[in-house]
Amino acid sequence: MIHHLSIAARDPQQAAEVLAELMGGRAVPFPPNPGSFFALQLDDHGSGVEVYPAGTVLQQNGAVGGKFIRAEHRGHGSTHFALSVATDKATVQAVAQRAGWDCFDCNRGPFHVVEVWVENDTMVEILPPEYAAEYLAFTRPDKFAAGLAAGRPGTARQG
Repeated sequence: MIHHLSIAARDPQQAAEVLAELMGGRAVPFPPNPGSFFALQLDDHGSGVEVYPAGTVLQQNGAVGGKFIRAEHRGHGSTHFALSVATDKATVQAVAQRAGWDCFDCNRGPFHVVEVWVENDTMVEILPPEYAAEYLAFTRPDKFAAGLAAGRPGTARQG
């Protein structure tokens, strides 16, 4: 289980507030990296998304832990994640639209997602309850491993 992950945004507070709204949670400042915010799902797993100022990179720093370095913002990247939410699809789309973020209802083959593009740079695959059920049915260990081994269409996405 992934408990939290981090992304970067030009407006970390606004991005964290929108993500927290989608999750039915709360956004709070993240003091270890000034200017950052933590979107908390407020579930029993400590799920959340740390949102750093654009251009933030992490570097190793020995036993004291990683350190935050500011670099030039690079825009689109390869990082994305799937996030199950209790929020219905129409509300997800309305929240994304209000934030000015691109949002697309996508069919991945064996399951659906709502692609929400944080600041139109970083993709989050939002899984409202009905889409989360499809995803979980598809990724059951017995079915998922067998599908990948057989190379069945829809088990991996390309380009």
